[in-house]
Amino acid sequence: MLILLFWRFSHSGAVDKYARARGGVGDKKVMWYNIVVNYLNLFFMKNKKLDLVIGVLFVVALAFGVSAQGADTGTVSATVTVQNVSLTVSDGTVAYGTQSAGAMTSTLLTGDIQTVTNNGNITENFNIKGQDSANWTLASSSSTDQYTHQFSTTTGSSWTSLTTSYATLDTSKAAAATSTFDLRIYVPSASTNYTSQSVDVTVQAVAS
Repeated sequence: MLILLFWRFSHSGAVDKYARARGGVGDKKVMWYNIVVNYLNLFFMKNKKLDLVIGVLFVVALAFGVSAQGADTGTVSATVTVQNVSLTVSDGTVAYGTQSAGAMTSTLLTGDIQTVTNNGNITENFNIKGQDSANWTLASSSSTDQYTHQFSTTTGSSWTSLTTSYATLDTSKAAAATSTFDLRIYVPSASTNYTSQSVDVTVQAVAS
């Protein structure tokens, strides 16, 4: 291939330019170049289609050289999704009504069961807590100005007293999964205040 390219180069006129630049044809390099070219001419001029053959071989060599090279860039396909921790509680309202001192009532009696739905895009745990009202304190047993609030995830088979700190309601709930619970309240055995009290319950979602 090098010999073919050398012979093709000899017919490009570059030799004459080189000789003129060197001050004439007496230059030894040009002399030896001409000798080599003459021998190549004797060999190759027998085939009148040699220019075409050389051209084809040259193109093939270039194509092969290009295809053999590796790319100078590469792509890593990557995706990411922002974690969404979210829930809804429905119907989200419990109305215990007016109760006598020391009375107990529950959502099992009022038909007000609550449903928690994982609205996020990951598996979640649900937590739950109660609160002190404006005039009552949340406690483990009812007494004067103290009330008890409890939750059940077993349709009343067992109950857990709420505190002002989170407790586990349910765990490992996949996206769109639901969990249900009931509430039960024991109003104070005696009260110094007879206005309506907000005994709200908060349900929290955390990543599982």
